[in-house]
Amino acid sequence: MHFLIVVTLFCTLANAEVFTNTFLVKMRQPAEKHIADQVAVRNGFINLGPVLGSQTEYHFVHKALPHARSKRSVPHTRKLKVDPLVHTAVQQAGFKRVKRGYKPLSVDNLVPLFPINNPSDSESNDPTDPYFRYQWYLKNTGQNGGKPKLDLNVEAAWAQGVTGKNVTTAIMDDGVDYMHEDLKYNYNAKASYDFSSNDPFPYPRFTDDWFNSHGTRCAGEVAAARDNDVCGVGVAYDSKIAGIRMLDQPYMTDLIEANSMGHEPDLIDIYSASWGPTDDGKTVDGPRNATMRAIVRGVNEGRRGLGNIYVWASGDGGEADDCNCDGYAASMWTISINSAINDGQNAHYDESCSSTLASTFSNGAKDPNTGVATTDLYGKCTTTHSGTSAAAPEAAGVFALALEANPQLTWRDVQHLTVLTSKRNSLFDAKQRFQWKMNGVGLEYNHLFGYGVLDAGAMVALAKTWKTVPPRYHCQAGTVYLPQRIRPRIPLYLKIKTDACAGTEYAVNYLEHVQAVISVNATRRGDLLLYLTSPMGTRSMILSSRVNDDDKKDGFTKWPFMTTHTWGEYPQGEWLLEVVFNTDKTEGWFKHWTLMLHGTKEPPYTGLPVVDPHSKLAIVKKAHEERVTAM
Repeated sequence: MHFLIVVTLFCTLANAEVFTNTFLVKMRQPAEKHIADQVAVRNGFINLGPVLGSQTEYHFVHKALPHARSKRSVPHTRKLKVDPLVHTAVQQAGFKRVKRGYKPLSVDNLVPLFPINNPSDSESNDPTDPYFRYQWYLKNTGQNGGKPKLDLNVEAAWAQGVTGKNVTTAIMDDGVDYMHEDLKYNYNAKASYDFSSNDPFPYPRFTDDWFNSHGTRCAGEVAAARDNDVCGVGVAYDSKIAGIRMLDQPYMTDLIEANSMGHEPDLIDIYSASWGPTDDGKTVDGPRNATMRAIVRGVNEGRRGLGNIYVWASGDGGEADDCNCDGYAASMWTISINSAINDGQNAHYDESCSSTLASTFSNGAKDPNTGVATTDLYGKCTTTHSGTSAAAPEAAGVFALALEANPQLTWRDVQHLTVLTSKRNSLFDAKQRFQWKMNGVGLEYNHLFGYGVLDAGAMVALAKTWKTVPPRYHCQAGTVYLPQRIRPRIPLYLKIKTDACAGTEYAVNYLEHVQAVISVNATRRGDLLLYLTSPMGTRSMILSSRVNDDDKKDGFTKWPFMTTHTWGEYPQGEWLLEVVFNTDKTEGWFKHWTLMLHGTKEPPYTGLPVVDPHSKLAIVKKAHEERVTAM
């Protein structure tokens, strides 16, 4: 049984409010689409269709209104509201969503599509695709200053006969060149849609600078065909990709996001997103109401009840930003993926936060032009795709391999597999700010890289013998409502002692995600730091300082800061929240803190065979067994 907790995200918008020419219209009674069409026409609108398949909520557009305006259109809203079949009508606000990439895409980065003569090796099982030699993230032999064997270990998965068959990944982006020779045979047209133009053909809109090549590049990383003398090869080269074009309009709306993330949830297994709120180090933003409903519905009902997997790029704001201020990447419903470069260090654009679950790869170290080799627009190839934009689709490809190996994996199983099989390998923080640490059950994690780099071979092997984890429960472990003044550089310590809902149907004994839902304001929000320490001693920095964040008005209102660092721990006992400003001038007020614990009542890994006594699985199982014995 699924238990849901949906925290409303109160968003701080960087710009003045904007209103689009689209409306959310709720009918008084369930109505078929043709009835909604009639309501739209008689009021001068066009019905774009239902919201998330609903028969009461519809997406209307008024073509005579400008795409964006600074004020609501009261006459148009009023006209809809007085219609006898309409219950409410809400004009949709517009907001910015940006593609993640540390530098602008450029026509200069394009590579003509023609075969490259690879060194002949009659005994090699390597793909023969001409750009495979540049795909160091698939097979790192030390190219361009890289560290040998620092890669996704996909060959170990392919050697098990697993290549992504019967799995579909949706690329939610600016469109996909589905006529590309390296993609067209792996394109799932039935699962694709264009929510920017409202038609079934999500082909990218042409621009002189080819800016709309982002989605095509991401698609090739997942499912570019093998051994066809075109570009490179996808991580899951026998899987399917769907194109969901939804980024290419002046302003995003809640309804476009929601319909994109809820599109064909039984045909699509994985949704890959390489975008988010602006990575400027001062924005605090996340999913609105309909979008949050779409994601929660996806994980609970998608894939015929097994749950869709939402993969998110963690962000490209670098040290100046914190991905826990991004409500998409920091969501417990998504898998947030950071990146590393080919010698193991983090990229300079990588954000850090406690919600990142794992990492993949972006660009080369010594040669910044040696990025991710993949497909590009109009049949071309590129070797310079980069940023966490490139990292998320690689992860989606690895998860596609795992789903072929075991089609019965739930969305939570995929997260558990990620924690248990990701490797530290050679990953390190170039500036030595964040060291590798061990949590209370022996799992090694890093504030930049999560639980390490994805290992496709290990994930596929464990997926084959995986037993579905027990049901997830959530426990509201406690709340502190006492408003308190925060002085400059003087830490405020707040404690919640909890039994983790012991003795109730919501009891949590083995942690997955932990949320600290916090309301706080400051004379300068960017100087605020937050630390959460678990009863087993794991200290997570759930908010770092942000040098560009000058906010003095909004602060954080019921914002769900999340950590994955306490995965597998026992939650009963005292949780400590530390609130501190890192300057002598900033002060503020702490208003509210609610601790939410998510996990299982029963131990999650019983019944799984331990092949390697030194594996993470063996370590965590032993820790769990010792605790049960001690009780």
